[in-house]
Amino acid sequence: MDDKERQSAFMSALVTEHFVLQTAASATVTEAASRSSLYVFSLSSSLVAMGFASRSREAFLPFAVTVLSGVFFLGLFTIMRLVDTMLEYQRCLAGIARIRGYYRTLTPEAAVYFSAETGRWPEAQSTPPLWFGPVIGFLTTAASIVSLLNSIVAGAGVALVVGYARAGEQTGLALLPGVATAVVLMVGFLAYQRWRYSISKTAESQEGRKPSHPTPDKGG
Repeated sequence: MDDKERQSAFMSALVTEHFVLQTAASATVTEAASRSSLYVFSLSSSLVAMGFASRSREAFLPFAVTVLSGVFFLGLFTIMRLVDTMLEYQRCLAGIARIRGYYRTLTPEAAVYFSAETGRWPEAQSTPPLWFGPVIGFLTTAASIVSLLNSIVAGAGVALVVGYARAGEQTGLALLPGVATAVVLMVGFLAYQRWRYSISKTAESQEGRKPSHPTPDKGG
């Protein structure tokens, strides 16, 4: 192929890749919303079932522990997948940003229509203050919100078990281990999310330092 055919084939592949990345980014958002809704629906249904089971003191504790344990593990797996979808979404946006960077070099007009300021992350930088912007954004992800709910579920389960074990005593003391459990789990979930994000950023930086064209094999 001559240079004109190569350029035409390259632009066709570039536009196709742009469309694929947009579709993949939309799929990650849809999956995150579906998984979050499934967890919240399961939690609300479990609470309703626990309300009916609370009429029997003998059956309530085993039922509540079983249900809350199932909800907790569902939330645990949901959090792990929500972190994955967040990272996949960011990688899609980074790929789109690279393609838009090439679009800007096509014509002088393209530099205006595909400017970095009109793009999304990571082209356009966040406008909030450096401290509150990243912190609030990190705490308000779908994974962080589900983590908060799941930590409360675990804390409520611990408080419930301790309260039944200390029947006849000051049951208010059962709140202390419940709150401590919720706080520890929430910090652990946030640390896990931050750890996964750091690993992803390190991998992206290492990929960026790799040569764009692999060295041909001398034996080939």
